Amino acid sequence: MKVNTDGVLLGALMTVTGGERHLLDIGTGTGSVALMAAQRVSEASGGYEMSVEAVDIDQASADEASENFSASQWGGSMTAHHRSLSEFDCMLRSSRPEERYDLIFSNPPYFESSLKAPDQRRRTARHTDTLSYRDVICFASDWLSADGRLSMVLPADQEREVRRYAVSMGLYPFRLVRVRTSPRRPFSRMVIEFSRGGAAAGPGIIPSESVLTIMEEGTYSAEYRSLVSDFLFI
Repeated sequence: MKVNTDGVLLGALMTVTGGERHLLDIGTGTGSVALMAAQRVSEASGGYEMSVEAVDIDQASADEASENFSASQWGGSMTAHHRSLSEFDCMLRSSRPEERYDLIFSNPPYFESSLKAPDQRRRTARHTDTLSYRDVICFASDWLSADGRLSMVLPADQEREVRRYAVSMGLYPFRLVRVRTSPRRPFSRMVIEFSRGGAAAGPGIIPSESVLTIMEEGTYSAEYRSLVSDFLFI
Protein backbone atom coordinates (compact mmCIF):
# COMPACT_ATOMS: atom_id res chain seq x y z
CA MET A 1 0.00 0.00 0.00
CA LYS A 2 1.64 3.24 -1.17
CA VAL A 3 1.50 6.18 1.22
CA ASN A 4 2.48 9.62 -0.06
CA THR A 5 3.81 12.45 2.09
CA ASP A 6 0.66 14.55 1.74
CA GLY A 7 -1.49 11.69 2.98
CA VAL A 8 0.83 11.06 5.92
CA LEU A 9 0.71 14.75 6.85
CA LEU A 10 -3.08 14.79 6.78
CA GLY A 11 -3.50 11.53 8.67
CA ALA A 12 -1.00 12.47 11.37
CA LEU A 13 -1.84 16.17 11.79
CA MET A 14 -5.64 16.35 11.61
CA THR A 15 -7.37 16.91 14.93
CA VAL A 16 -8.72 13.74 16.57
CA THR A 17 -10.45 13.85 19.96
CA GLY A 18 -11.71 10.29 20.35
CA GLY A 19 -15.31 11.47 20.26
CA GLU A 20 -15.70 10.96 16.52
CA ARG A 21 -18.25 8.30 15.61
CA HIS A 22 -18.87 8.94 11.90
CA LEU A 23 -15.90 9.70 9.65
CA LEU A 24 -15.60 10.23 5.89
CA ASP A 25 -12.52 10.21 3.67
CA ILE A 26 -13.13 11.96 0.32
CA GLY A 27 -10.89 10.78 -2.51
CA THR A 28 -9.50 7.92 -0.45
CA GLY A 29 -7.06 6.40 -2.95
CA THR A 30 -5.50 3.38 -1.25
CA GLY A 31 -7.38 4.11 1.98
CA SER A 32 -4.20 4.84 3.93
CA VAL A 33 -5.43 8.11 5.46
CA ALA A 34 -8.74 6.52 6.45
CA LEU A 35 -6.78 3.75 8.19
CA MET A 36 -4.63 6.30 10.01
CA ALA A 37 -7.82 8.06 11.15
CA ALA A 38 -9.34 4.77 12.32
CA GLN A 39 -6.20 3.95 14.29
CA ARG A 40 -6.05 7.37 15.94
CA VAL A 41 -9.76 7.51 16.82
CA SER A 42 -9.69 3.96 18.17
CA GLU A 43 -6.69 4.74 20.39
CA ALA A 44 -8.09 8.08 21.58
CA SER A 45 -11.54 6.69 22.36
CA GLY A 46 -10.43 3.48 24.01
CA GLY A 47 -12.02 1.41 21.27
CA TYR A 48 -15.54 2.85 21.15
CA GLU A 49 -17.63 1.98 18.12
CA MET A 50 -17.14 4.12 15.02
CA SER A 51 -17.85 3.99 11.31
CA VAL A 52 -15.37 5.13 8.68
CA GLU A 53 -16.55 5.60 5.12
CA ALA A 54 -14.33 6.35 2.15
CA VAL A 55 -15.32 7.43 -1.33
CA ASP A 56 -13.35 7.46 -4.57
CA ILE A 57 -14.39 7.98 -8.18
CA ASP A 58 -11.77 5.49 -9.40
CA GLN A 59 -12.87 1.84 -9.34
CA ALA A 60 -9.36 0.43 -8.82
CA SER A 61 -8.73 2.81 -5.92
CA ALA A 62 -12.02 1.96 -4.23
CA ASP A 63 -11.27 -1.75 -4.64
CA GLU A 64 -7.76 -1.36 -3.23
CA ALA A 65 -9.04 0.67 -0.28
CA SER A 66 -11.67 -1.98 0.43
CA GLU A 67 -9.00 -4.71 0.43
CA ASN A 68 -6.79 -2.70 2.75
CA PHE A 69 -9.69 -2.03 5.11
CA SER A 70 -10.59 -5.73 5.23
CA ALA A 71 -7.00 -6.61 6.11
CA SER A 72 -6.97 -4.21 9.08
CA GLN A 73 -8.25 -4.68 12.61
CA TRP A 74 -10.89 -2.01 11.95
CA GLY A 75 -12.22 -3.69 8.80
CA GLY A 76 -15.67 -4.28 10.26
CA SER A 77 -16.13 -0.55 10.77
CA MET A 78 -14.81 0.65 7.40
CA THR A 79 -16.52 0.87 4.00
CA ALA A 80 -15.21 2.03 0.62
CA HIS A 81 -17.63 3.43 -1.97
CA HIS A 82 -16.93 3.61 -5.69
CA ARG A 83 -18.74 6.87 -6.46
CA SER A 84 -18.04 10.44 -7.41
CA LEU A 85 -18.63 12.91 -4.60
CA SER A 86 -21.78 14.19 -6.31
CA GLU A 87 -23.09 10.62 -6.62
CA PHE A 88 -22.31 9.98 -2.96
CA ASP A 89 -24.13 13.19 -2.05
CA CYS A 90 -27.20 12.05 -4.01
CA MET A 91 -27.08 8.65 -2.31
CA LEU A 92 -27.03 10.27 1.13
CA ARG A 93 -29.91 12.58 0.27
CA SER A 94 -32.06 9.72 -0.99
CA SER A 95 -31.27 7.00 1.54
CA ARG A 96 -29.63 8.61 4.61
CA PRO A 97 -30.77 12.25 4.78
CA GLU A 98 -30.20 12.42 8.55
CA GLU A 99 -26.56 11.31 8.28
CA ARG A 100 -23.94 13.72 9.63
CA TYR A 101 -20.19 13.31 9.94
CA ASP A 102 -18.05 14.26 12.92
CA LEU A 103 -14.89 14.34 10.82
CA ILE A 104 -14.51 14.75 7.07
CA PHE A 105 -11.01 14.72 5.64
CA SER A 106 -9.53 14.90 2.16
CA ASN A 107 -6.29 15.05 0.22
CA PRO A 108 -7.89 16.39 -2.97
CA PRO A 109 -6.10 16.67 -6.33
CA TYR A 110 -4.50 20.05 -6.88
CA PHE A 111 -3.20 20.19 -10.48
CA GLU A 112 -5.51 22.38 -12.57
CA SER A 113 -3.86 23.19 -15.87
CA SER A 114 -0.53 21.37 -15.94
CA LEU A 115 0.27 18.58 -18.41
CA LYS A 116 -1.80 15.57 -17.47
CA ALA A 117 -0.32 12.17 -16.77
CA PRO A 118 -1.04 9.56 -19.46
CA ASP A 119 -2.16 6.93 -16.94
CA GLN A 120 -5.89 7.33 -16.22
CA ARG A 121 -5.73 6.33 -12.56
CA ARG A 122 -2.80 8.64 -11.85
CA ARG A 123 -4.49 11.44 -13.77
CA THR A 124 -7.70 11.07 -11.76
CA ALA A 125 -5.76 11.18 -8.49
CA ARG A 126 -3.79 14.30 -9.40
CA HIS A 127 -6.14 16.65 -11.26
CA THR A 128 -8.99 18.83 -10.01
CA ASP A 129 -11.37 18.12 -12.88
CA THR A 130 -12.60 15.07 -10.92
CA LEU A 131 -12.50 16.59 -7.40
CA SER A 132 -11.59 20.08 -6.18
CA TYR A 133 -11.28 21.64 -2.75
CA ARG A 134 -14.44 23.57 -3.55
CA ASP A 135 -16.33 20.30 -4.02
CA VAL A 136 -15.08 19.04 -0.66
CA ILE A 137 -15.95 22.25 1.20
CA CYS A 138 -19.40 22.46 -0.38
CA PHE A 139 -20.13 18.85 0.59
CA ALA A 140 -18.83 19.35 4.13
CA SER A 141 -20.99 22.42 4.64
CA ASP A 142 -24.04 20.19 4.15
CA TRP A 143 -22.96 17.01 5.91
CA LEU A 144 -20.84 17.98 8.92
CA SER A 145 -22.42 17.56 12.34
CA ALA A 146 -22.88 20.68 14.47
CA ASP A 147 -19.49 20.15 16.11
CA GLY A 148 -17.92 18.41 13.12
CA ARG A 149 -14.59 19.26 11.53
CA LEU A 150 -13.20 19.34 7.99
CA SER A 151 -9.48 18.65 7.52
CA MET A 152 -7.60 19.00 4.22
CA VAL A 153 -4.01 19.00 2.98
CA LEU A 154 -3.46 21.45 0.12
CA PRO A 155 -0.75 23.51 -1.57
CA ALA A 156 0.27 26.37 0.71
CA ASP A 157 -0.25 28.97 -2.00
CA GLN A 158 -3.99 28.21 -2.04
CA GLU A 159 -4.48 29.37 1.56
CA ARG A 160 -6.19 32.68 0.87
CA GLU A 161 -8.66 31.39 -1.72
CA VAL A 162 -9.47 28.25 0.29
CA ARG A 163 -10.17 30.26 3.44
CA ARG A 164 -12.31 32.75 1.55
CA TYR A 165 -14.41 30.04 -0.10
CA ALA A 166 -14.87 28.07 3.12
CA VAL A 167 -16.10 31.14 5.00
CA SER A 168 -18.58 31.82 2.21
CA MET A 169 -19.94 28.31 2.85
CA GLY A 170 -20.23 28.81 6.61
CA LEU A 171 -17.03 26.99 7.60
CA TYR A 172 -14.30 28.80 9.53
CA PRO A 173 -10.62 27.88 9.91
CA PHE A 174 -9.61 26.96 13.45
CA ARG A 175 -6.20 25.39 12.80
CA LEU A 176 -3.49 25.81 10.19
CA VAL A 177 -0.17 23.96 9.93
CA ARG A 178 2.18 25.30 7.26
CA VAL A 179 4.63 22.68 6.02
CA ARG A 180 8.06 23.09 4.43
CA THR A 181 10.56 20.45 3.40
CA SER A 182 13.53 22.27 5.02
CA PRO A 183 14.15 25.49 6.98
CA ARG A 184 15.37 27.36 3.88
CA ARG A 185 12.56 26.27 1.61
CA PRO A 186 9.23 28.09 1.21
CA PHE A 187 6.07 26.53 2.55
CA SER A 188 4.80 23.95 0.06
CA ARG A 189 1.82 22.37 1.83
CA MET A 190 -0.68 23.19 4.53
CA VAL A 191 -3.03 21.15 6.66
CA ILE A 192 -6.03 23.36 7.31
CA GLU A 193 -9.07 22.55 9.46
CA PHE A 194 -12.53 24.09 9.54
CA SER A 195 -15.59 24.00 11.76
CA ARG A 196 -18.91 25.77 11.92
CA GLY A 197 -18.08 27.70 15.09
CA GLY A 198 -14.89 29.46 14.09
CA ALA A 199 -16.61 32.79 13.48
CA ALA A 200 -16.37 33.50 17.21
CA ALA A 201 -12.61 33.99 16.88
CA GLY A 202 -13.18 37.04 14.68
CA PRO A 203 -12.80 37.66 10.95
CA GLY A 204 -9.50 36.53 9.48
CA ILE A 205 -8.28 34.98 12.74
CA ILE A 206 -7.14 31.37 13.03
CA PRO A 207 -6.90 30.32 16.71
CA SER A 208 -4.06 27.84 16.10
CA GLU A 209 -1.22 28.34 13.61
CA SER A 210 2.07 26.43 13.50
CA VAL A 211 4.94 25.38 11.24
CA LEU A 212 6.22 21.88 10.50
CA THR A 213 9.66 21.34 8.94
CA ILE A 214 10.12 17.85 7.50
CA MET A 215 13.91 17.78 6.95
CA GLU A 216 16.76 19.36 8.92
CA GLU A 217 20.44 18.98 8.04
CA GLY A 218 19.74 16.24 5.53
CA THR A 219 17.61 14.01 7.74
CA TYR A 220 14.06 13.90 9.02
CA SER A 221 13.44 16.44 11.77
CA ALA A 222 12.78 15.24 15.30
CA GLU A 223 9.32 16.81 15.14
CA TYR A 224 8.41 14.96 11.93
CA ARG A 225 9.78 11.66 13.25
CA SER A 226 7.68 12.02 16.39
CA LEU A 227 4.61 12.97 14.37
CA VAL A 228 4.69 9.90 12.10
CA SER A 229 6.26 7.37 14.47
CA ASP A 230 2.98 5.49 14.96
CA PHE A 231 2.61 4.99 11.21
CA LEU A 232 6.03 4.86 9.52
CA PHE A 233 9.52 3.54 10.17
CA ILE A 234 11.90 6.36 9.22
